[in-house]
Amino acid sequence: MKFRSTLIALALLAAGASANAESKLLDQLKNQMGGGAASSAGNSSGGAGGLAENLGFAMPAIGNNTVGNAAGVLQYCIKNNYLGGGDAASVKDKLMAKITGQKQQQSGFASGAKGLLKGGDGQTLNFKLLSSKVKEKGCDYVLKNATRLL
Repeated sequence: MKFRSTLIALALLAAGASANAESKLLDQLKNQMGGGAASSAGNSSGGAGGLAENLGFAMPAIGNNTVGNAAGVLQYCIKNNYLGGGDAASVKDKLMAKITGQKQQQSGFASGAKGLLKGGDGQTLNFKLLSSKVKEKGCDYVLKNATRLL
């Protein structure tokens, strides 16, 4: 009985630590979305480097060399109901028009549509491993940064 109580206590502690990390991630994403992030002409990261310090990873930078992947992630977000409305679909369609005939960009779209965000900075983030709330924030991040590429 005592072993069972200890096991339950450990599980609760682990869940609390996970919730705390997720809460920090949500706060970081919120700050990055609303913050004044500097963006360069070819690579707009949204200033998400602060995530790396607190959580061990950063949101991948979205830029001109990752247009196809961003469009694919938008497709993933729309399909899975993390983004709604016509804005996301419109941005995705405009991005798709930019990459027509570009094999590398079309390959990026395919991986993005599976929930894999690949940044021009070499960072990768698998949306399938995130909780729903974090996925929503990540989708918002992609939409905001992809809009800047139009």
